[in-house]
Amino acid sequence: MLIYIAGINGMVGSAIDLEARMQGHATHGKSSEELDLTDRLAVLKEMETLKPEVLIIAAAKVGGIGANSSMPVDFLSTNLQIQTNLLDAAHAAHVKQVLFLGSSCIYPKFAKQPIKESDLLTGELEPTNEPYAIAKIAGLKLVEAYRRQYGHHWISAMPTNLYGPRDNFNLETAHVLPALIHRFHRAKTNGINQVEIWGDGTPLREFLHVEDLARACMLLLNKFDEPIAINIGSGQEISIRDLASLISSVVGFTGEIHFNANRPNGTPRKLLDSTRISELGWKTQVALENGISSTYDWFLKNVKEELTS
Repeated sequence: MLIYIAGINGMVGSAIDLEARMQGHATHGKSSEELDLTDRLAVLKEMETLKPEVLIIAAAKVGGIGANSSMPVDFLSTNLQIQTNLLDAAHAAHVKQVLFLGSSCIYPKFAKQPIKESDLLTGELEPTNEPYAIAKIAGLKLVEAYRRQYGHHWISAMPTNLYGPRDNFNLETAHVLPALIHRFHRAKTNGINQVEIWGDGTPLREFLHVEDLARACMLLLNKFDEPIAINIGSGQEISIRDLASLISSVVGFTGEIHFNANRPNGTPRKLLDSTRISELGWKTQVALENGISSTYDWFLKNVKEELTS
């Protein structure tokens, strides 16, 4: 079975690529330099040429609170183009299975916890990442529409906050966990005795190692075929304050951690109800501290020196 992975060189795509090949599948994908996913004609041609049995959409423009706030057009427009081009191309090429990866940020800011899939569109979104969330909601709704209109066996999944090797560690655009790894490392290596973190440290977050997500994706392709998207979460949550303490310990930073309450917290709490995927036989294998440690090891070996100075 040929699996086309859009975003194959990214954190999510590379993990899925490895897991799929370990399970004996052929995989294919291209870098953003080789194929611009916002180029509709190029994407249509790619799918028509290769005609994969499966398309996994792990490509997206992603970033943290600062990036979403400063570049809302980029996060909304680019993601809409990427996912629409890929889904339309998959339809034209008669791709049998599609797995569209959304994000837990699509849920309302004040959704009841843990968040069920049925909570989608029941309240206002978190303003700091609304453009990205709206794009992802549009993507999963397009998958639902293709199922309803054409009978496709296409599915969507909503992972919680992801981390792992090949994460984005750029301090201008990174999510909280890789950003904290980078910032504590830079402070340690440069002798800086204080690290400031946005917000008051109270928001609660759930994290999932990308290897666990990859295993979940392969299981869903074999066992899941429903119109309503499915949550993928670890079931464990941690405050930003405790996360910062854990990462600083792994990195070896011994200075002061200062929380700037004048900066936005983001969503106060976000824990997914992952009952449905658990009932399919999936469970996490990578504990948070172990995952952070291995991610930091990857960071030390692979992130360019100029980014960490």
